[in-house]
Amino acid sequence: MTRPEHLTHFWGPAGTTTPLDGIVVDLRPGGAFETTIVGGDGGTHTMRAVYAEIDRPRRLVWIEPGVEGGMRTEVTFVDLGDGRTEVVTHQTNVPAAFLAAQARAGFDTSLDRFDAYLAELTRDR
Repeated sequence: MTRPEHLTHFWGPAGTTTPLDGIVVDLRPGGAFETTIVGGDGGTHTMRAVYAEIDRPRRLVWIEPGVEGGMRTEVTFVDLGDGRTEVVTHQTNVPAAFLAAQARAGFDTSLDRFDAYLAELTRDR
């Protein structure tokens, strides 16, 4: 979740890519977190956020000030003690457009891509 070389494999909904040169991770409070997602039609969407909290390896918090209300995303990582990690994402100040069924479905496919990428990394070890 903090290394561009990993984010490029799963960031964004199914059918999109996030090129490595479109990812900025300045991992410090106040540092930039930016991703540019490229759709199948070549259109792009850039997410611009600022890290608010970093508690490695337990928690990341970023705020997207350009999104209505300043959407806040908190990702918590819980070691389950058996080689697995539970990842919980909690968002506040979420604009109505992001709550629509289509947006939620896209977010869910991004989580599916994350899960598949982690399985691939584990399998390769």
